Order: sequence, then C-alpha cells, then structure tokens
Amino acid sequence: MSDLNATFEEAVKNSTSLSERPDNATLLKIYALYKQATEGDNEAKKPSFTDMVGRAKWDAWEKLKDSSQDEAKQQYIDLINSLR
Repeated sequence: MSDLNATFEEAVKNSTSLSERPDNATLLKIYALYKQATEGDNEAKKPSFTDMVGRAKWDAWEKLKDSSQDEAKQQYIDLINSLR
C-alpha cells in the first residue's frame, strides 16, 4: 500500500473520532472528497429535487469531477487533520 493510501485510511479512521462534530458544509466536503477518493468521478444518477440530502451530497461530489483520486485523498487527509 502506498504512503498516500495508508495515510488516507488512517484519516478515514480518524474522521470517526473528531473532537467536535463538523458543520453541515464541512460534512458535505468530507463526504464528497471520500467519494471522489474511493470511486472517482460521480457517475450516479442525480437525485430528485425532493431528496434534499441526497441532492446536496450529489452536488458536492459532482463539484469534484475531473479531480484525481490521489488529489481527493490528499485534500481529505488535510481536511481531517485540520479538524482534529
């Protein structure tokens, strides 16, 4: 496993034990970076406008389209470390 992947996995573990719960905007960023890092570009169908939470998550992930998975992993690591 590369250093980046190992550090990313450690950040994922650390994300569950943050001292404070992040605000909703930060939670969306964490979600989107995780999805981009683990799955790549968003290929999922856009949720209905009545599914506000699903739509917000989809939109956050979609904004990262064309970002590399390694870039998303590093941003995720940096964000989680800044919240600890």
